Amino acid sequence: MLAGCRRQQDIAFPPAGRDVAPVVSDQFSTEDARDRLGEAEEVMRLARVAPGMMVADIGAGEGYYTVRLAPAVGKTGRILAEDIDAGIIDRLAQRVQHEGLDNVAVRLGTPDDPKLPAGTFDRIFLVHMYHEVTSPYAFLWHLRDGLKPGGEIVVVDADRPTNRHGIPPARLACEMAALNLHASGYNVLNGGDSFVTRFTIAGPKPAPGAIKPCERPDS
Repeated sequence: MLAGCRRQQDIAFPPAGRDVAPVVSDQFSTEDARDRLGEAEEVMRLARVAPGMMVADIGAGEGYYTVRLAPAVGKTGRILAEDIDAGIIDRLAQRVQHEGLDNVAVRLGTPDDPKLPAGTFDRIFLVHMYHEVTSPYAFLWHLRDGLKPGGEIVVVDADRPTNRHGIPPARLACEMAALNLHASGYNVLNGGDSFVTRFTIAGPKPAPGAIKPCERPDS
């Protein structure tokens, strides 16, 4: 290693500066219950998911969105399903194989870095998981590299405090803005307090030491 180089894990990012929800389950709710609300269908419509797209499903869990995104992008599209739990990744890989989803790949990431190939994705989905990210500025710093020009990060979460497994939309927008990611669309979802916000790259990626974190926990 060159003397002037620093290991990635030594890069200093701002702390979260807010509560981080504990990971209590790898399933948000039963799939039947979620289907009755029509959430995935509505989110994919709002995100304008189309055949041929490259899509990443971050924090994919048991694959609720993964298996619904796969037919939406079709045979010419691709889905990368990522999670940080090796056991979940193994189960998801088995599900993908069992359901014959040839356009889906699975990958193990880390809490701060989803390990996405650069400049690859039209859409990156973060569904009911962002409030559990322990180092959001580091996570977003790595995540944004995975977007194609004009690509979008699609965040689905609940409008409530992070210690209640949600995140206020204003706080989410503030943390995204710290990485020059600006909102391109916001919609309240049917059937509860959930929302979807889409973000695009609006400027260069700041150096870790130049990131300006949100000042107030509830901002």
